[in-house]
Amino acid sequence: MTAAAPADGRMPALYLSHGAPPLADDELWPGQLAGWAAALPRPRAVLIVSAHWEEAPIALGATRTVPLTYDFWGFPERYYRVRYPAPGAPALAERVRGLLRGAGTPVADVPDRGLDHGAYVPLAEMFPEADIPVLQLSLPSLDPRELLETGRRLAPLRDEGVLIAGSGFFTHNLAALRHPGPQPPSWSAEFDAWGSEALAAHDVDALLDFAHKAPAAGLAHPRTEHFAPLFVALGAAEGELDRQRTVIDGFWRGLAKRSLQFG
Repeated sequence: MTAAAPADGRMPALYLSHGAPPLADDELWPGQLAGWAAALPRPRAVLIVSAHWEEAPIALGATRTVPLTYDFWGFPERYYRVRYPAPGAPALAERVRGLLRGAGTPVADVPDRGLDHGAYVPLAEMFPEADIPVLQLSLPSLDPRELLETGRRLAPLRDEGVLIAGSGFFTHNLAALRHPGPQPPSWSAEFDAWGSEALAAHDVDALLDFAHKAPAAGLAHPRTEHFAPLFVALGAAEGELDRQRTVIDGFWRGLAKRSLQFG
């Protein structure tokens, strides 16, 4: 489904299935991400929460351009030569600190941590010029309700031109990479279908309890860090689930790449 820019001037909130470094070599996916970005209003900055950074209390990555974090192993050398020198976002960092600390949430700074592949892999396809400031926020917990509340606190940024993105994978069990044949594993397809239906029904309660409500949840997410960023996006878009859409769907190497726009 084609994304559309919001009519009210607010930036949307996104959930991205981000893919591994070889995403850039896929025949279809890079174009889907690029087309999605082209349909969005241009962000003043991007605030991204990646499945690949868990740290409590909430931490902010570098507010200046620093080398990327190549948090993967065993790939060809060319993937470690990728660069994405997006500007830092010190003003956004200060605003995030204010929103979170004002609600009693401590915030730490990790000035030398560059964007990890959950952040730069999709952003390099969506905004290849790397000219939009990017700030990465850690996952302080895998508790869906805590992350939903974090998204709620960050929601005012959407009125300030900030694109809030949670970056994970709608299903994430690397056993899928060993699955033979063109069809995804049944557990991946079943979880993806359930999630699509829950989103369409605006059933946030079911999504929050996905570990117990969704079919094959334990196989689709042996650890839940790749589903967790969805709840930050949901919190940032609370009250606008009637304006949510799946922009990218299908499967990549057996994993559901469902990606969503809220607002």
